[in-house]
Amino acid sequence: MAFESLSDKLQNVFRNLRGKGRLTEADVKAALKEVKMALLEADVSFKVVKQFMNAVQERAVGQDVMTGLNPAQMVIKIVNEEMIALMGSETTEIALRPGGEITVIMMAGLQGAGKTTTTAKIAGKLKSRGRVPLLAACDIYRPAAIQQLQINGEKQGVEVFSMGDKQSPVNIAKAAVEHAKSHGMNVVILDTAGRLHIDEEMMNELVEIKNAVHVDQTILVVDAMTGQDAVNVSQMFNDKIGIDGVILTKLDGDSRGGAALSIRATCGKPILYVGMGEKLSDLEQFYPDRMASRILGMGDVMSLIEKAQENLDEAKAREMEQKFRKATFGFDDYLESMNQMRGMGGLSNILSMLPGLGGSKMKELDGMIDEKALTRNESIIFSMTPEERANPDILNPSRKKRIADGSGVDIAEVNRLVKQFEQSRKLMKQIPGLMGGKGGKRGRFKLPF
Repeated sequence: MAFESLSDKLQNVFRNLRGKGRLTEADVKAALKEVKMALLEADVSFKVVKQFMNAVQERAVGQDVMTGLNPAQMVIKIVNEEMIALMGSETTEIALRPGGEITVIMMAGLQGAGKTTTTAKIAGKLKSRGRVPLLAACDIYRPAAIQQLQINGEKQGVEVFSMGDKQSPVNIAKAAVEHAKSHGMNVVILDTAGRLHIDEEMMNELVEIKNAVHVDQTILVVDAMTGQDAVNVSQMFNDKIGIDGVILTKLDGDSRGGAALSIRATCGKPILYVGMGEKLSDLEQFYPDRMASRILGMGDVMSLIEKAQENLDEAKAREMEQKFRKATFGFDDYLESMNQMRGMGGLSNILSMLPGLGGSKMKELDGMIDEKALTRNESIIFSMTPEERANPDILNPSRKKRIADGSGVDIAEVNRLVKQFEQSRKLMKQIPGLMGGKGGKRGRFKLPF
C-alpha cells in the first residue's frame, strides 16, 4: 500500500516523542529532522519538504508548544495540520454546470496511467449522482482503446460515443457534444489519447480540442507509482494546456506516496480522486484531512462509515444484528456478510482504515487474512443444500462428505469451517453476558482495541 514506509517511520518518530515526557527544543528539532528524512525517502519534492518543514518547525518550537501540558501531542497535531494544508485543506469536486447545461470534461494523461479506466469510473460516479454522462472515444491511436472504453461504459451503464479511428479527435469531440445536446445528456467526458512521453504533437491535439469545444474541466490522470515523475508531468501539462485537477491512480500499489504530498504544492491544482484498485468502483474522493490521518496512522473512520452507508443494506444489517444477538445466524448470513464486505473493498481495505492499523501492521494482518481460504469457504457453502445452510446442526459425516466432493476440497476443510462456525455461534451466545448485558456482570469482557 502507498505511504506504508512513510507511515511507519512517522509513527516511530511520534512514539519516541511521546516516550520522552517533557520535551526540549533539541528533542523537537531531532524528531523533525527524522520527519524530513522520511518525507524525502517517500519521494516528496525537496522544495515541498523544505517549505513544509519550515512551517512545522516555526510552530513546533514556539513557546506555547514547549510549555504546554503535552508537547508531543501538540507536535503531532501541528504535523497533521500542515500535512493537510500541503495537500489542499479542502476537498475539491469536479465543477459541473447547473441543471441541464452540458459540462464538457477532457481527460488527459500519459499512456499506462489508467486514463481510459478512470474515465469510465468518473462517468459511473457522476451517473450515481443523477447526471446523464456520455463517454466520447477520442483516442484513435492506441489499439483497442475504443473497445476498452465501450466495454467499461457498458459495465457502468453509460453510453459511449464513437466514430471509429479514421476521424480526427477534434471532430469526434465536436460531434459528441452535439450528440449529447440532442439526446438530453448533461456531461460529456472526452477520453483523449495518451502517449508514452510528452510531445508537442500530443499537446497540440489537446489544445485543438479545447479550441474547438468549450471544455469546462481538464483533468489529468497520473500514475502514483511514478513518484516525482507524476509531479513533473502535472507541471508540464498545466504549463502547456492548463489543468483543473488531478486524479492519482494506483495509490493501492507500492507507491511511496510522494506524488500525493507534492502535486498541490508544485502545480497548484487539487487532487480530485484517487484510484484504489482495478475495479470500476475503486475510485475514492480525495480528502486531504483523511489522507493525512491515514499517513499518520490515525485511521480513516469517516471513509469507512461512508463505504458502509453506500454498500450495506440497513434493513439486512439490522436483521443480521438480531441474528447475531440470538446466535441464530446460518451460512447464508455468512455469505451475505462476505458480499457486503467485498462491496466495501474487502477485509484488508476495511481494516486499513481503522486507527493504528496502517503501515507494517497491515502487512502482519495480511498474513493472517487468507483471501483464498475465504473463497474456498464460499465454494463449500455453495455445495450445501438450502436446508443445510440455514441449519448447520444437521451436518452429519455423510452430508459433509457430499459437500467436500461437491466443492472439490478435502473433508477436513469442511470440518474446519463447520467447527469455526460453531465456535462463532457459541461466542455470540456469550457476548451479552460478557458485555454486562442482561444477567451478566459489567466489566468481564474487554474489547481488544
